[in-house]
Amino acid sequence: MKVIAVISDTHHTLDERLYKHLKDCDEIWHAGDVGSIDIIDELKKITKVRAVFGNIDNHILRSSLNEIELFKCEQVRVMITHIGGYPGRYAKGIKDRLIQYEPNLFICGHSHILKVMYDKKLKIMHMNPGAVGDYGIHKVKTILKFIIEGKEIKDLKVIEIPRK
Repeated sequence: MKVIAVISDTHHTLDERLYKHLKDCDEIWHAGDVGSIDIIDELKKITKVRAVFGNIDNHILRSSLNEIELFKCEQVRVMITHIGGYPGRYAKGIKDRLIQYEPNLFICGHSHILKVMYDKKLKIMHMNPGAVGDYGIHKVKTILKFIIEGKEIKDLKVIEIPRK
């Protein structure tokens, strides 16, 4: 069993109010637009971090993070990228990669819009955690938190933190 927190679009800032929601996690997954390698270093002080670079990330982040992360957590195949779209409106090239890699769970960021939905055609759970940074269109900072146990993704929670 693993407790997972998914965040995205920190854009150079880690709100101190996030920490209490992350401290009991086994892993933190960051879906891009990190902003600074310092953000990754700070998150690594809490727990294991898996992250991808986003479109605002500089050469330092691009040389230390991948555009796409593919891995298994328990028995769930996971794919994370920054610009992914969502079922029925995937970003260019994403649907082909989903068909190729066959993940059970697809995570992306970029839109700053929280979205969790199931792609019935591809049989993939799609998650976009919204955004936790101070830059962007979002009115509330959001985090997704859930448990992966074997093949199950369960106990999904949306954590909302008001923007200052």
